Amino acid sequence: MSEKIPLIFNPSAHAEKGKQFADKLRSFSERIELYETKDHSHLKEIANGLVSQSYSRIAVAGGDGTINAVIESILSADIELGIFPTGTMNLFAREIGLPLNNLKECWEVIKQGKKNKVDVFKAGDSIFVQVAGVGYDAKIIEETSWENKKKFGRFSYLISAFSVANQDPPVIKVIPESGEIIEGAFVLIGNGALYGPALKLFPEASNDDRLLDVMVFKNQSPTDILRYVSGITFGRMEKTKGIEYVKASRIRVESDTEVPFEVDGELAGVTPVEFVPCDKQLTVFVP
Repeated sequence: MSEKIPLIFNPSAHAEKGKQFADKLRSFSERIELYETKDHSHLKEIANGLVSQSYSRIAVAGGDGTINAVIESILSADIELGIFPTGTMNLFAREIGLPLNNLKECWEVIKQGKKNKVDVFKAGDSIFVQVAGVGYDAKIIEETSWENKKKFGRFSYLISAFSVANQDPPVIKVIPESGEIIEGAFVLIGNGALYGPALKLFPEASNDDRLLDVMVFKNQSPTDILRYVSGITFGRMEKTKGIEYVKASRIRVESDTEVPFEVDGELAGVTPVEFVPCDKQLTVFVP
């Protein structure tokens, strides 16, 4: 394994630390070629350009949104992916067991060359590798302004969470391939087990079984949300009223009004939307 490895990196996510960060990544090996991105469309342009150059491995430094964008570009090309988790949310990196605060160890993982195949799912025109949501959590992302994120950090999502919980919930219909309709106020869909700040939300999920783990929540008042969260946190989900858990290889989600959905923490569109498996799996370096 001596070919160059392009590493896609978003320096703006790290502001003034960006340069130190870039120098650190470069210091690991002469084989790392850093590609700094300016924004999302530039990132896609870089990733697509690297795919056309027939690299067999590409690495990415970023959070779930950045990783998602790179996966979308490389999936059809059988390129192996190395990950340096450097974002605020690193759920996928946690899911596959990568060290979170040690970039050097992440490079060692790539060098050692152990790989896993992981399912990727389509959601409308987007893809996701970890988690998707329709309704409540997507609405929180939609209503959390950049200014608030800057001012309150992660706490800004809690402020939005409370505000959204007080709104009238939509009527959402989840239709698995079995055809049986499940109604609720919002839906969370897992490819892996983890969600949010590393909560083990989907206890039965496995990211290589070609199945989605789907949780339909019947209501979204503040009282209901608290009940759901405490039930899940203390491992009593199956005893918590108002949650329905199903496994399906594909689902369609419809609603009485347009409801936003998110994939890997980024807004991706509105209902109706279908969640289906991609033809190919992702090959990713793991410890």
